[in-house]
Amino acid sequence: MRIAYHLGVHCTDDDRLVRTLHRNAEALAAHGIEVPAPDRYRNLIRDTAIQLKGQVAPTETQAIVLDQIMEAEIADRLVLSWENFLAFPAWAVKGRFYRTGGDRMKAIRNIFPEIEAEFFLALRNPATYLPELYRRQRGRPYDEFIGDTDLAELRWSDLILDLLERNPGVPITVWADEDTPLVWPEVLQAVSAHPDDLWLEGSDDLLATLMTEDGMERMGAYLDTHPPQTIAQRRRIVSAFLDKFARPDQMETEVDLPGWDAALLDRLTETYERDMAYIATLPGVTCLTP
Repeated sequence: MRIAYHLGVHCTDDDRLVRTLHRNAEALAAHGIEVPAPDRYRNLIRDTAIQLKGQVAPTETQAIVLDQIMEAEIADRLVLSWENFLAFPAWAVKGRFYRTGGDRMKAIRNIFPEIEAEFFLALRNPATYLPELYRRQRGRPYDEFIGDTDLAELRWSDLILDLLERNPGVPITVWADEDTPLVWPEVLQAVSAHPDDLWLEGSDDLLATLMTEDGMERMGAYLDTHPPQTIAQRRRIVSAFLDKFARPDQMETEVDLPGWDAALLDRLTETYERDMAYIATLPGVTCLTP
């Protein structure tokens, strides 16, 4: 068995991935893929990792925890998703992104040390990620939220390198949150490893939040009469309809943080794009791109 850990990050998913996969739990189970409801494992894994203090779980503990998580007797793949695996929101930016993320995932993996693992996470442009993360801080002052973090030095690659170093041999799959509407079916398949011929219910739900109802109907009709022959062809079709029928309120992000201006947004975006290109070159990392 393998465990696919979907790590978030915050402000990229809001449980959409696990909801979609769990909605298809019966179809996936027929292929040996278990997607338990989040309330079966999130607090359990957190509390178990705390009790173990990073140590490898005894065999009895492993069996007890796995039995509480899984409904099936056996499975080939277990999908676990939680945006707080790496850290809770208040600790997501402390000098760098998810400073203790590598150690936290090592501790969680030590609950099931004999089971192979994979990590999956979306990464988001700091120019929009930080403002959205700050909005979720429940009234914390901005100065307290950002602390002594140097915005110019923030790199997602620091997190990826930390995960690789602290969890050797664990493959990592990443994608840019901005690309998610175009690669969503591939994200779902990468995480669940379901067969190519299984189309998951809800695969287009993300597009429906970004595209007008008229646009979704037109795209659906076009796909019915012009079935795409390849993933790339489907992406081009989706991209064309999204360009034409996008909901304006969903495609714009307002940024109103102390000291932030257009020049800073441009610098953060440029750094992010270079950083994503670098991450794509790292051994052990797979990047899903349009």
